[in-house]
Amino acid sequence: MQPLMTVFLILITVGAYVLSRYLYFRYNNPLVNVVLLSTSFIIAVLLLCKIPYEAYAPVQALASFLLGPATVALAVPLYRNRHLLKQYWAAIFIGVGIGTIVSMVTVLLITQAGGLPREVILSIIPKSSTIPFAVEVARIAGGDPALAAAFVVATGTFGSIMGLTLLTWFKMKNPVARGLAMGTVSHGQGVAMAFMEGEQQGSMAGVAMGMAGVFTSVLAPILIALLVK
Repeated sequence: MQPLMTVFLILITVGAYVLSRYLYFRYNNPLVNVVLLSTSFIIAVLLLCKIPYEAYAPVQALASFLLGPATVALAVPLYRNRHLLKQYWAAIFIGVGIGTIVSMVTVLLITQAGGLPREVILSIIPKSSTIPFAVEVARIAGGDPALAAAFVVATGTFGSIMGLTLLTWFKMKNPVARGLAMGTVSHGQGVAMAFMEGEQQGSMAGVAMGMAGVFTSVLAPILIALLVK
């Protein structure tokens, strides 16, 4: 019974993605977001069919495993657009570095001004890096790794929904800049949305995601030591 259930849930997951992707290109609305729609659809199916989350665990494990090959596959479009790295390497390095610092400092000051507990502040600082980076940074700094992971997911979801729209509102049309912004702030989900807009945007978002993770790992402990009492 379990193998049949797993196959059923895999089909539901793939179907949710295909449907959400179709609706995204059909209506071109930021609220018609692939991640948000597909996740909502899967949750709805689990609730309506009264399927426990434990039954979905094998599908989640499979998806997590496929993240590795998917990340490695980012090298293919990046190789095709390597001329952009040669042309904009200084702007990429400086832009991602400043973006990472501004992201961490801004959220740190806002959470301190709001009087949030120290553990929450330390957990939210690395929110714009991917989960492996954020969890380790939060653990070293004294935050809650599970809370850090939740903030990462929330940040990526919001960024994937509103990121490209906000960039358009601010008249940012350069594909390199759009990709770097999405990858720096919204990590993996931002990369996915950037690829849906174009290969150059997606390639640059992938570069920014990796660099932002490294910058966060190096700079977050320094910022925490300087700004968190």
